[in-house]
Amino acid sequence: MNTSPIWLVTNAASGSNNPAAIDALCAMLSPARTIAFPHEQLPTRADLEGAGVTTLAVFTGDGTINSAAAALEGWNGALLVLPGGTQNLLSKALHGDRALDAILADLPDARTTRRRGIRTSQGMSLIEVLAGPGAMWADVRESVRDLDLGAMAETFGNALRETREGPAVHLADPQEGKAEGYRAVLLAPDDDGVLVEGYDFADLGEFAAQGFAMLIKRNFREGPHDDIGIFPKVTVRSNAAIALMIDGERRTGGTEEAFVCEEFGLDFLSTRPPNA
Repeated sequence: MNTSPIWLVTNAASGSNNPAAIDALCAMLSPARTIAFPHEQLPTRADLEGAGVTTLAVFTGDGTINSAAAALEGWNGALLVLPGGTQNLLSKALHGDRALDAILADLPDARTTRRRGIRTSQGMSLIEVLAGPGAMWADVRESVRDLDLGAMAETFGNALRETREGPAVHLADPQEGKAEGYRAVLLAPDDDGVLVEGYDFADLGEFAAQGFAMLIKRNFREGPHDDIGIFPKVTVRSNAAIALMIDGERRTGGTEEAFVCEEFGLDFLSTRPPNA
């Protein structure tokens, strides 16, 4: 598949980004332009169309990929997601759990595909949304990434307190799950709708351990949870503004939030076999 001309977005704060990796990637891709986010703004649809760009490669974490994709919805080019972050969940979905070199080697045979995502009041999620007090742990993850010891102590205390004492989130429509609600509700796109899981914690030690495991390591589904089900649309409610984590980035919603699974209007390049 012809991917030229191609622009490249990098982010020095992302897990796999370093000067040597970026230099090697540029040597392989030969981008017409390299954009160092956040020092430079992400390209808009008008930017790419004006320059005749057919492919935008994004070598960043999932949060920056989400922002780049959101700005390009409706564009007739394709987004090439590369594993430039820590977890690289979208890259794994599109290419399998493979190294950058292997993905680029298969790029000539890549195909375009569409992704289903979760539409929220705070934007589209291409991977997963966490709603409820437990989403506050994303702030801890951010301070750890910045190696800010003061912020780490503050955000850890806030996240622990909010997860333990903050108002629970309840599934209002459909009325499923625990009547008392959950510390966090995970919502992910599925072929049949919105997949929903509920997370709770039994004691202080479990709050801290599970908080780090879920929101810093981003391995939500390895922890104990309730498999609530898959629904066309989900509405959650709380007695306070609902903390959200959308593709790893923190947002704040209202006291009621609706989540709908739908196709996202952008082509992605995939090197993964269609039936994998």
